[in-house]
Amino acid sequence: MAPVQGNYDYDLVVIGGGSAGLACAKEAVQNGARVACLDYVKPTPIGTKWGVGGTCVNVGCIPKKLMHQASLLGEAVHEAAAYGWNVDDKIKPDWSKLVTSVQNHIKSVNWVTRVDLRDKKVEYINGLGSFVDPHTMVAKLKTNERTITAENFVIAVGGRPRYPDIPGAVEYGITSDDLFSLDHEPGKTLVVGAGYIGLECAGFLKGLGYEPTVMVRSIVLRGFDQQMAELVASSMDERGIPFLRKTVPLSVEKQDDGKLLVKYKNTETGEEGEDTYDTVLWAVGRKGLVEDLNLSNAGVTTVKDKIQVDTKETTNVPNIYAVGDIIYGKPELTPVAVLAGRLLARRLYGGSNQRMDYSDVATTVFTPLEYACVGLSEEDAVKQYGADNVEVFHGYYKPTEFFIPQKSVRYCYLKAVAERSGDQRVYGLHYLGPVAGEVIQGFAAALKSGLTINTLINTVGIHPTTAEEFTRLSITKRSGLDPTPASCCS
Repeated sequence: MAPVQGNYDYDLVVIGGGSAGLACAKEAVQNGARVACLDYVKPTPIGTKWGVGGTCVNVGCIPKKLMHQASLLGEAVHEAAAYGWNVDDKIKPDWSKLVTSVQNHIKSVNWVTRVDLRDKKVEYINGLGSFVDPHTMVAKLKTNERTITAENFVIAVGGRPRYPDIPGAVEYGITSDDLFSLDHEPGKTLVVGAGYIGLECAGFLKGLGYEPTVMVRSIVLRGFDQQMAELVASSMDERGIPFLRKTVPLSVEKQDDGKLLVKYKNTETGEEGEDTYDTVLWAVGRKGLVEDLNLSNAGVTTVKDKIQVDTKETTNVPNIYAVGDIIYGKPELTPVAVLAGRLLARRLYGGSNQRMDYSDVATTVFTPLEYACVGLSEEDAVKQYGADNVEVFHGYYKPTEFFIPQKSVRYCYLKAVAERSGDQRVYGLHYLGPVAGEVIQGFAAALKSGLTINTLINTVGIHPTTAEEFTRLSITKRSGLDPTPASCCS
C-alpha cells in the first residue's frame, strides 16, 4: 500500500514510543510514509517517570540485565579467590552508585532514540493520545491540546504493572517501574509474585546482598515448563531466597520506624501471618494501557485490557492496527514487538506480504541460574500430541567453570522435548544454567528450521561449553536411567 497523499496530517500515527511503536514508525518512514509517534509516560504512584523508549529501555530488559550482571559480578569476585586472585573480603556493592550508572546508561539511550527519530524524520510528539473517531486523535500536551488526523493508526502503548486491591498496596508498595531508579537501598524486600519479573528481581537483589522473599499465590513461572520452573525455584531457595507458597497479601501498613508490616494468608490452610520489610515489590502481572485511548470513539473492541488482532495485526477497525504487548494472547517480549512492528510497516508501505510468526519464540528468565527455552513445554507437547507420542531427552551437567569454586551443579539441567517416532522432530528445548540466553539463541534458529534429535546428537559440540550438552543428550525420561553424567570428556 503506497503512502496516502489525502486530507490527513499523516499517513501513519503510532501511539506509543516503546519497542514496537518505534520499530514500526522508523520502518514506515523508510518506506516513504509521513509518520508521527505519540509518546507519554504517566508517573507511578511514587512519582517515577522516564523518557522515550518504552518499558524495555527504561524499566524493563535493559536495567534488569544490568542489575543482574552486577549481581553476577559480585558472585564472580568471590569465586575469583578460588582461582588464585587476592580478593578483599570487604568488597560490597554500592546501591546508589549502581542506580546512577544504570540511569546514566538509560538516559544515553533516550537521547540516542530522540536523535534517531529526528534523523529519520519521524515527528515525535510528547503527548497523551485519545481517539475522536477512526481517523482522528487528540493529543494532550503539556500546555495545550492538538488534533491529529491520519489514514492509519498503530496502537503500541504496551502495559504497566498491576497493584493488588488491598489496603496499602499503592501507598506503600513499588513495582519494577520504580526499582531501577530507587533512591535508597531496598533492604529486606518482599517480592509478591513468582512470574519472571518477580524471580529476576528477587535474584539480583539477593546477589547484591539484600534479603528478598518471594510470595507465591499459585505456581512459579506460569506459562513455562513446570519442571523447569520448579528447578529454578529450588535453585533460588538453595541460594537463600525463601518462598512463601500458596500465600496472598492482605494489607500493607507503614510502621512508626518506617518499616512496612505485611499481613498475609495461606490460601490452603487459612493460616494468617505477618512480617516487616523495608520494601514491598509488586510483581503480580501487567495490564494493557487502553483506558486513556477512548477506543470506543474509534469503534475498537478490547478483550479485558488488551486488543484482539488478526494475523495482520489489524483490529476490528480496518485502518487501526496494534502491535507489541497491548495485543491479546501473544508473547510479551521486546524482540517480538520489534519484528512485528517492522513487518507491519513493510506490509502497509513497502509492498510486503510477510506476517509475524509468533510460534517458537525463544526467551530467557534471568534468575541467578538462568533459564532459557524455545518451543513447547513438556506439558504442552503432551497435551498437543499425547504422552505416548512424545519423547523427552534430558540430562544434568557440570559447567567447567563451576568446578574450582565448587559451585553447586545440582540444578544445571537441560532437556529436549521431541516427537517419539520417525525423525524425532524437536518440539522444545529447555536449559537451566549459566549464560542461558546465549546458549538457546542459536538453537532457536535450528528448531524453527525443523531440528531433529538425529541432527542434534550428530552435531559435534564445542568443548568445553555448556551448550554442547544438548548434543550429548541420549537418556530419555521413559527409560528411567540416571541422567547424571559420569564424566565430562568421554
